Amino acid sequence: MGDKYDCLKISNQLCFPLYACSKEIVKRYKPFLDPIDLTYTQYITMMVIWEEKEITVKALGDKLFLDSGTLTPVLKKLEQKGYVKRSRSKDDERNLIITLTKDGEELKKQASTIPAKMGKCVCLSPEESEQLYKLLYKILDSMEHE
Repeated sequence: MGDKYDCLKISNQLCFPLYACSKEIVKRYKPFLDPIDLTYTQYITMMVIWEEKEITVKALGDKLFLDSGTLTPVLKKLEQKGYVKRSRSKDDERNLIITLTKDGEELKKQASTIPAKMGKCVCLSPEESEQLYKLLYKILDSMEHE
């Protein structure tokens, strides 16, 4: 019979392996991102911008589960590097639009090898990866709709 405090053991927490895995995976990205001079947060931001070409900061934040306070310095840095352009919406001045630049599109070519390199760092079969992906998004979706 377990102790009434077993619920507080780190070995009984789902959150801990999720946290530790996330931290380790982000760390594994570093040697692949350093040559293209991006942080992990800049990289995931660029991934959305590469896909969308143009997006509001609000929509970008929603996709990345990041608030504007976190995104603003990332976007400023990406703009300084010449990968994106920030501009106010002509329809609504409150909306900041992020647009991919030509240099940002060129960066996409350099980054295109990173997913395959990262795939070699994670010891899951394609089926296991797909299952984990679905489970993680199930968790994210359930928390988003609370």
